[in-house]
Amino acid sequence: MTAPKIAFICASLREGSINRKLEKALIKRFKAAGAKTSSIDLGKYEMPIYHGDLKTPPTVKKLIKRLSGFDGIVVVSPEYNGCLPPLLKNTIDWTSTVSTDYIKNAIWGLASATPGPMSGIMCMRQMQFIFNRLGGHVLHQQVGCGNASKAFNERGDLIAEPTSSHADDMRDIMLKRIALHR
Repeated sequence: MTAPKIAFICASLREGSINRKLEKALIKRFKAAGAKTSSIDLGKYEMPIYHGDLKTPPTVKKLIKRLSGFDGIVVVSPEYNGCLPPLLKNTIDWTSTVSTDYIKNAIWGLASATPGPMSGIMCMRQMQFIFNRLGGHVLHQQVGCGNASKAFNERGDLIAEPTSSHADDMRDIMLKRIALHR
């Protein structure tokens, strides 16, 4: 059987982002469990602010095509003022006008890192609502990483508990669900 293919999307474009750090730590864990991983850089898929009268940018179809080949997709997102960031919302809005098949055909994992203790819970709640509404299969186990400056060791490994255990649980649940659907 082929290794499950898992895409990772970080909804922060900043190179030093704590969410990019969380994404890299999660990728390590999925690779260690035998998954084939890819990081999807939303910065390579420029899109104007969604407006229904605009013509669909070609980058939208390229992104949909890229995401359609994955068994699972993990979104790692910052929380802005208790909400998901505009980059992620804009991407979802544009792609859903063309197709939601990539959403319906993948198992979705959600994660968020924050500098404070709340761990992105409001953002993950909103992502769960949107992806479920669009027909996605969103895992109940999510990875909230509060106080992120203390959550990683010098190698970038996620060490904070219970976040580390939640990351393993999300990975294991996703890989089992993918195996059942093959």
